[in-house]
Amino acid sequence: MPRSVNSAASKARRKRILKQAKGFYGKRKNVYTVAKNVVEKGMTYMFVSRKLKKRSYRQLWIARINAAAREEGMTYSTLINKLQKKGIELDRKVLADIAMNNPETFKNLIAQVK
Repeated sequence: MPRSVNSAASKARRKRILKQAKGFYGKRKNVYTVAKNVVEKGMTYMFVSRKLKKRSYRQLWIARINAAAREEGMTYSTLINKLQKKGIELDRKVLADIAMNNPETFKNLIAQVK
């Protein structure tokens, strides 16, 4: 009995990897074994970067809130603490947006907390 190799699936697998490696430099784009390794490593970077993006956005929001709070004579940590004690439940993303786009609203918020 002859050996079955399922070439259709093998070709599709290679084609999928090479399609993902499109735009890479040198052998990385057209040699399957090299492309497979590079694409796999790229996928791990993608996964990690999605986590890092969340971290960096939170860092940015905190910096913006802190800058706006310091203009009003209060630090970030005291502002967050007083907001929690007052029961005002705004997350950092919303607070940063208010601080950037509606400074008057942010001033009213701080006055409410003081």
